[in-house]
Amino acid sequence: MTDMKPFAVAERPCGENENELEFTYAFSYFVRPQADFDPEDYSKHVRPVAAISSVQQFWETYCHLRRPCDFQMKVDLHFFKKGIKPVWEDEANKKGGKWILRVKKGLCSRIWENLLLAIIGEQFLVGDEICGAVISVRNQEDIISLWNRTADDLGVRFRIRDSLRRVLHLPSNTILEYKRHDDCLKDQSSYRHTNIDLGKR
Repeated sequence: MTDMKPFAVAERPCGENENELEFTYAFSYFVRPQADFDPEDYSKHVRPVAAISSVQQFWETYCHLRRPCDFQMKVDLHFFKKGIKPVWEDEANKKGGKWILRVKKGLCSRIWENLLLAIIGEQFLVGDEICGAVISVRNQEDIISLWNRTADDLGVRFRIRDSLRRVLHLPSNTILEYKRHDDCLKDQSSYRHTNIDLGKR
């Protein structure tokens, strides 16, 4: 799997009795190289897993993937619409940002699964605004982020936030953070210097 070209992910058409999704999505992952690493080279190290375009293909693929809680090393798992790279600079992402949820170790797998189901089920009701999602498995915590196209549209941002709370069944005191991707590019970090959401519009 590691020798595949980044983003050259194989897909197959929907079968006659399959329930087709509105969009085709791709699973991929990133493991930080052992040598010196420049964040600008992130996309060169993203490895594709599979593309899915139906409910049946989703479950066929998902059932064979390791769950986030099973990883002992740092890894980023991606789930993005076909044609959108899981990097800040991608055309679909560069004017957008992401909602961020920090999760205690051991809890992320079910939350991640619920988020993926909400994405393919079009439960965010914001048109083509959702780009994809990332879960970053780390030593002290796991970080889940939902990426959208338009950081400047506060109405869309808040609808996504409210939907995120609903589909993930988050307690009312759960802290959500938002970070624009142009800010990520400035400080070369996905999760530092975020804006904490206090539930106010």
